[in-house]
Order: sequence, then structure tokens, then C-alpha cells
Amino acid sequence: MRYDNRPQKLPDVISIEEFNELLKVTKKPHNRLAFKLGFLCGLRISEVVKLLPEDIDLNRKMLFIRDAKGGKDRYVPFPSALTRDLKVLPFKIGKRAIQKSISILSEKALKKKIHFHTLRHSSATYYLHKGMDIRYVQQLLGHSNLNTTQIYTHISPDNLQNKMDEIWK
Repeated sequence: MRYDNRPQKLPDVISIEEFNELLKVTKKPHNRLAFKLGFLCGLRISEVVKLLPEDIDLNRKMLFIRDAKGGKDRYVPFPSALTRDLKVLPFKIGKRAIQKSISILSEKALKKKIHFHTLRHSSATYYLHKGMDIRYVQQLLGHSNLNTTQIYTHISPDNLQNKMDEIWK
């Protein structure tokens, strides 16, 4: 959280459609899984590469995120569609290789370079726009302070225009 008066820049995000385009050009299973964990579960790249098979609870559909930022542990739910992909674990590549892959593949698929953290920002934004309570998003991301999560409550100009049109039709 900032304590000065500098304006806070909104995080870069991609839409679900853009994410699907990224997946279409992603051929390596470990990259596909990493990207899905970033977007679908809101994981940080450091959390992704540390994930082990024993951290997966298939019955409860939960991932155990060990020693995340701030030394905290947490459980993160995952969608059923991710179950088959999780067989790729453990990751045999590091953070830099994943970051390089997303940079190259996003340029190819989206004609713009994104960072892995963009997937986490996009995840939070997507879930909030789909109506998920901000406290659930806070827990999903592992934020201690709700103020940290509130940056994702930004309103896109398109959504604002749609609401304006709804009111004035």
C-alpha cells in the first residue's frame, strides 16, 4: 500500500479470450499448466515453480501453497478442468524459463508482451467481474490486507460504457 500521493497505476490485465488465445499457441505442457495456474488460480510464478505433487488434494480440489510471499501458507481451490494438467508436476523448469516463454508466446498470440504476474492480475479482475466476493479473491491471492486486493476493483471503460447504456436506453 502506498502512503504517498503518487497516483497508483492500474495493473495490466488480459481478458479470458486473450488468455485462451495464449493457450492456443502454448504447446509445452509445463508452460500450459504454469499459465493456467497463474490465470485460473491467481498464483505467483514463485508459487507455481515450487508446487509439488504432494501439494495437490484431488478429492477437495485444493492446492497447498507452501511458504508463499511473507512466509505464509494457504490453500487455493482449483477448477476440475485443471485436474488432468496437474500430472505435469513437479516443474522441471524455473521462473526465468516460464517468464521468457510467456513473453515470447504472448507476443505471438496477442501481439503484446505480458509478464507472468499479468495472469495473476487478470485472474483477480476476472473473478471480481464475474461477481466473486472481494474477500474470496483476497483469500485466493493470499493478501493479508483487503486494501491490496482492492486495486483489482477498477472499472474498465467498456464496462462503464455498458452500464451507462443500460441506464439511458
